[in-house]
Amino acid sequence: MHILISNDDGIQARGLQTLRRILEPVATITVVAPERQRSAMGHAITMHKPLYAKPAVYGPNSRGWRVNGTPADCVKLGIGALAGERPDLVLSGINHGTNLGRDVFYSGTVSAAMEAMFLGVPAIALSLEDGENNGFEWVARFVRWWIGRAEFQLPPPGIVYNVNFPSLSRGRPRLLRVVKLGQREYANDFQKATDPRGREYFWIAGDRIDNLEDKETDVAQHHLGAITLTPLHMHLTAESLLERIPDIEVPVLDGDPRMG
Repeated sequence: MHILISNDDGIQARGLQTLRRILEPVATITVVAPERQRSAMGHAITMHKPLYAKPAVYGPNSRGWRVNGTPADCVKLGIGALAGERPDLVLSGINHGTNLGRDVFYSGTVSAAMEAMFLGVPAIALSLEDGENNGFEWVARFVRWWIGRAEFQLPPPGIVYNVNFPSLSRGRPRLLRVVKLGQREYANDFQKATDPRGREYFWIAGDRIDNLEDKETDVAQHHLGAITLTPLHMHLTAESLLERIPDIEVPVLDGDPRMG
């Protein structure tokens, strides 16, 4: 199996490097990741400056590139130009921190996996609550065991698996639950200050708010100590409204362009 690994924490991040090291004996690994921290980039891509890919040296079954771009850039460039043969699977992570509920709209980790899905390559986003207690090592070994099982199913076309692992400080997870996205919100708090040159600036802050009422969600099951898997797609159309909102005939307006 040929696996492309990317992330949003940067190519030197412990989560990515642990995943690469653990998977090297069982797969051909290509790493294409940002050269620095690019968390919460969402699905941004670089359009107005060149991308540079600098080689990174690994073991005999691995090769890598550090890229001055976003997570989505890295996967786009990896699949389209750097990986050679098309990868069988893209793994994004292991992220330093969870991506639950609304996090998926901001997460560079999830967006890297989404970009692979757009390009027709199965992809899984992997996130861990924290990296203490050998957490990254355990998650990487779980992933190696999981994708090696005969029962393992790659995400079907148009679908990304978003997988979140609880902290091992809460004990070894006993169950992987397949659940829907839950409700995770953030209380917006803008901390205002002044820099040494007298210019006003803001830090975005605010506490996390998790809704735990619906137990069959990624947010609630994470709090209960389960590994969560949520299948995601990008079909955002509110289909229930398609027949309820009428088409509108546009009137002639002042300043309308001349029609040929």
